[in-house]
Amino acid sequence: MRPRLNRTFRRFGAEWNRVGRQAEFYAETLGAVGDAFTRYKKEILRLIAQMGLGTGALALIGGATVIVGFITLSAGAIIAVQGYNSLAGIGIEALTGFASAYLNVRLIAPLTAGIGLAATIGAGATAQLGAMRISEEIDALEVMGIRSVAYLASTRLVAGVLVVVPLYCIAVVMSFVAARAGTTIAYGQSTGVYDHYFRTFLNPTDLVWSFLQAILMAVVVMLVHTYYGFTATGGPAGVGEAVGRAVRASLVSTVLVTLCVSLTVYGQSGNFNFAG
Repeated sequence: MRPRLNRTFRRFGAEWNRVGRQAEFYAETLGAVGDAFTRYKKEILRLIAQMGLGTGALALIGGATVIVGFITLSAGAIIAVQGYNSLAGIGIEALTGFASAYLNVRLIAPLTAGIGLAATIGAGATAQLGAMRISEEIDALEVMGIRSVAYLASTRLVAGVLVVVPLYCIAVVMSFVAARAGTTIAYGQSTGVYDHYFRTFLNPTDLVWSFLQAILMAVVVMLVHTYYGFTATGGPAGVGEAVGRAVRASLVSTVLVTLCVSLTVYGQSGNFNFAG
């Protein structure tokens, strides 16, 4: 019994130590953002171009910009299909514009953009850093006196936050366009009716909070992915495992960020009043 308890406590302590090392890495990465701006501006610009447009085969389809835009386009089309049919069942299909203005801004566009960011830019960052770690390139940088965390992790954090702003603009616009086109073209609803309810319930303040939520998601996603890439071990198989773990952790973190922001900004009631 005692050896089993000892193994359990050692495993429990090791997990808490890993959480502590992860928190220490996050603090070091955030603290080195100033060094990234002052010392590694060219690297930040290179990473922005790489993250926004992609490299290799990914660049042929437009990189993360096109991928995230297509994902949010599909999500907006789902609002048109499900929203119109569900509201038509109770005779209020005219409120499909309200559903687009309300759901796209508060939930669907931020979550979809966060998932796309984790699956494209985040996974790429983990794979790059993991490959550098197993090939001892990170150790070589440290031997040359280069601050590896600032040069590799903080620059990617800054680039991810800067890229997510235009990326999220495209995501929101594509979700709005898809919902409007699906409702007015596919289902034949009057554009005047749709635009009336859409403009009535589209709150500019919600858009601002949505953008801040997307930026916070970018920070969390890049921190998670850079950590798993920076600490990857076990050769090429270990890099693949690190990418999988990073994507899983970032997806969970994205949902938690959405939950916390929604509760903080909108409260339990949703800060919504539907009155004529």
